[in-house]
Amino acid sequence: MLTYIDLFCGAGGFSLGFDKSGFQNIFSIDIQKDFCETYQANFPKHKLIQKDITQLENEMILELTSSQEVDVIIGGPPCQGFSIAGSIGRKFIDDPRNRLFKEFVRVVGVVQPKYFVMENVARLYTHNKNKTREEIIEDFNKLGYEVKCQILNSADYGVPQVRKRVIFLGSRVNYNITFPIKTHTNYKTVKDAIEDLPKLNSGEESTLLNHKAMKHTPQMLHKMSFVKDGGTREHIPQNVRPKSGDVRKYIKYNSEKPSITITGDMRKVFHYSQNRALSVRELARLQTFPDSFEFKSSSIAQQQQVGNAVPPLMAEAIAKHLKNMIENSSN
Repeated sequence: MLTYIDLFCGAGGFSLGFDKSGFQNIFSIDIQKDFCETYQANFPKHKLIQKDITQLENEMILELTSSQEVDVIIGGPPCQGFSIAGSIGRKFIDDPRNRLFKEFVRVVGVVQPKYFVMENVARLYTHNKNKTREEIIEDFNKLGYEVKCQILNSADYGVPQVRKRVIFLGSRVNYNITFPIKTHTNYKTVKDAIEDLPKLNSGEESTLLNHKAMKHTPQMLHKMSFVKDGGTREHIPQNVRPKSGDVRKYIKYNSEKPSITITGDMRKVFHYSQNRALSVRELARLQTFPDSFEFKSSSIAQQQQVGNAVPPLMAEAIAKHLKNMIENSSN
């Protein structure tokens, strides 16, 4: 049985994809209480540690792995130093806001897994004229890992969402590293994903897990009533149209295309035919979580859990490809 550790596990999108591909979890860790509540509810047999990873000592890591060989470490460490890293002569890895990336490297160094998979936002790939990417790869090279890096789009793997992420794939036992080939050229659409769910009005709730509509103000409902399927704030009459704010807000999903990237706050992005924001269950469908996957805590926390997750179907594509690489290199 192949084994994995999930760092910064969140609600468990990455874990779900690896579980479905036949990997066995050794332990997972996250600091957020709400995220851990959801993870524990959906992965009751996993060893979950709710803790600041900087407080996870090397001795405890070795104790958790019981000196067994770990096949892969996965995770997406939050990196926030994009705005100033490099602009004042400071390296990305030296920016204190990116200490969690260094923690990922530390755990890899302690455990020495055969492989690791690190996920992050796509802009990291070209950040600071590619220097950031090179710094990250160099850090893992120092630990004896061959590293390849590529931007993957979740829609290419059957996720009804355009979500581009940079994936670092490293190995200390295999120097022929490749990435999963695209499985879908005809992209799944928003309508494909959520059309069959019970219809809701603002503030209504259904019996389906996490399928509850946010209650909007009459003013918001009035504004959004003018926006058509796939439309923007430009459809709203000028006298009531919002003059400022994120251009990605005050829009409606295009039913015939994959979703825009799901984030932790989609309150002003409305359903293509129902005058309301999407429920947590609908957002989870766009991320490819199964309907049996229950998100815990407040509705805002649930949205953050969904938005921060690696889409399980994309995680599964990575895991299956990695499994093939491991088996082929063993042979």
